Amino acid sequence: MGGGGERSIGALVPTVKSEPENAGETSAPAAVTVELQEQIPVPEKEEEVDKDMLCPICMQIIKDAFLTACGHSFCYMCIVTHLHNKSDCPCCSHYLTTNHLYPNFLLNKLLMKRSARQMAKSATPVEQLRQAIQQDSHLILRQGCDVSIKELESLLSLLMEKKRKMEQEEAETNLQILLEFLQCLRKQKVEELYEIQNDLKYIKEDINAVEKRRIELYRARSRYSAKMRMLVDDSSAMTVRPSLGDKESGAIVSSSVGSQEQVRVGTTQTRNTDAGAPGISQLVQWKDDHGGSDSQHPNQPGQAIARKKRVHAQFNELQTCYLQKRRYWARQPEKQKERVANVMNREGYSAGLEDFQSVLSTFTRYSRLRVVAELRHSDLFHSANIVSSIEFDRDDELFATAGVSRRIKVFEFASVVNEPADAQCPVVEMSTRSKLSCLSWNKCTKNQLASSDYEGIVTVWDVTTRQSVMEYEEHEKRAWSVDFCCTEPSLLVSGSDDCKVKVWCTKQEASVLTIDMKANICSVKYNPGSSVHVAVGSADHHIHYYDLRNVSQPLHIFSGHRKAVSYVKFLSNNELASASTDSTLCLWDVRENVPLHTFKGHANEKNFVGLTVNSEYLACGSETNEVFVYHKAISKPAAWHKFGSDDQNDPDEDMGSYFISAVCWKRDSPTILTANSQGTIKVLVLAA
Repeated sequence: MGGGGERSIGALVPTVKSEPENAGETSAPAAVTVELQEQIPVPEKEEEVDKDMLCPICMQIIKDAFLTACGHSFCYMCIVTHLHNKSDCPCCSHYLTTNHLYPNFLLNKLLMKRSARQMAKSATPVEQLRQAIQQDSHLILRQGCDVSIKELESLLSLLMEKKRKMEQEEAETNLQILLEFLQCLRKQKVEELYEIQNDLKYIKEDINAVEKRRIELYRARSRYSAKMRMLVDDSSAMTVRPSLGDKESGAIVSSSVGSQEQVRVGTTQTRNTDAGAPGISQLVQWKDDHGGSDSQHPNQPGQAIARKKRVHAQFNELQTCYLQKRRYWARQPEKQKERVANVMNREGYSAGLEDFQSVLSTFTRYSRLRVVAELRHSDLFHSANIVSSIEFDRDDELFATAGVSRRIKVFEFASVVNEPADAQCPVVEMSTRSKLSCLSWNKCTKNQLASSDYEGIVTVWDVTTRQSVMEYEEHEKRAWSVDFCCTEPSLLVSGSDDCKVKVWCTKQEASVLTIDMKANICSVKYNPGSSVHVAVGSADHHIHYYDLRNVSQPLHIFSGHRKAVSYVKFLSNNELASASTDSTLCLWDVRENVPLHTFKGHANEKNFVGLTVNSEYLACGSETNEVFVYHKAISKPAAWHKFGSDDQNDPDEDMGSYFISAVCWKRDSPTILTANSQGTIKVLVLAA
């Protein structure tokens, strides 16, 4: 979904501005102030400061008290500063100069005692003890009293005993903390060791299963080779020319006998092969190390090397994937028994290994996107060419495009791929009143298409007649998304900036159901296996999964994105993919209500850049004008392609300002349709 009037500035994904809590409570600050005031301790009466101890100028406790000739006391710095400006007493206005100031020794002594009492009350017991000893020592010296050494030693021994006891308690505490840490660490490492031991057991079992399967394949290949040699020899014997005479006939007989001997030898070798499994394993390993029979196929070694490089490049991701699948199936023996019965009989593989082999083979099969065809979505009457949506029809024979040019264009896929780019014209073109945001083909009814636009209108089109069948105008703001139900062809759902999700029926003129939400709706999608389950991507950063039979609250709310959710798409009945302007894709299990994977690599912070999925892969656009493809089990991109400028000599072309705006997989195919904000449409295919 794109948008906007400029050539490369698309419609921005809606965002929600969070309001401060209790914003409407205007009395909150006052209440907080009152509460804080209540918490401030009120000094007791005996601790109240005597007003005579306050400086009349700074209204603080007097520091370095000086007395004036008129009998008032001030802080020395306060009264001196005052007398620099005026020559009177601040209290009685009596004439006063610095010559009339005298130290107030009595007040200073009282203030020092008061300060000492306050410090004693706030001091720690150790400080109080130190102060008491210091005061006692001063008192002893002044009064001439003597303290015996024995009394001091008794006091010191008491303090040393207290010190040793405290040191022992501190050491015990430290040892207790250390012991708890080590016990926790041991528990964690034992659990890790147990997990590693289980993983090693799984790996050993899977290695044995794979080796066994390779030996079986090698034996089958050996038997096949022996049969082929026999057939070739028999064919040669039957096609010998009759004009060669008896000598040649004898040669034929000899050749036939030799052929039979070769067949017997080959059969004997095969039996020996069956009897000696370890030797065959070593032979298979030798063939792998030295090229083996792959030397007969010059392209195969290069492909195998490239696939091995992809494995090493994503080894950590693949390792995580393998262990997750293996552990998952190990924890669910009942499901494994039901699912694995035929698999174990066929190949001896566990369910986890079978799943991982599927991931490994599909992930390493492709490494790049190759351009198959390209065309321009240009319009003579509109300078803005942003393609907001691109979708294949029910049979993957046609695809439709829509965008800010206010036109729906339908192309024949085969002609786009097979004919020159300059000869491409849409087979159907339909005009609309407003810019378009989304398209959805009916999955059951041929040539029926739905669109949503910037005025909030949802329209159902008959592509054959090029006329609108139904127009729904209940949305109050821009409608971002529309989707036909896969199981019930008359139902469709839409989402809008008016924070409403509406369900429509093509047999009725009004909506049949409305879901009121608290944030803008960016995307809606029916579950492909249900007519009552709908996923909603919202600007509140969440995916809301609804059962339409009870819309009072969603079945699940998937949280994990940090910004608005711009797209939601189903890979299967249980797997849901989402895209967000936090530059991530997420995969969720809607049955178990758990996140599965997070995909990173593309850039998406403000625009609708498209999202499309099939059973194994996710693809999306990027604000770097690139298309990214992810395998659903690996979080890093499996392949990507960057759009280039059509006119490299045009100095005004700034490719950095363009972005991918729409993508769509061709069903059960490695082919993907892509379009960008410049109006360029490319047909890409995954390649090795």
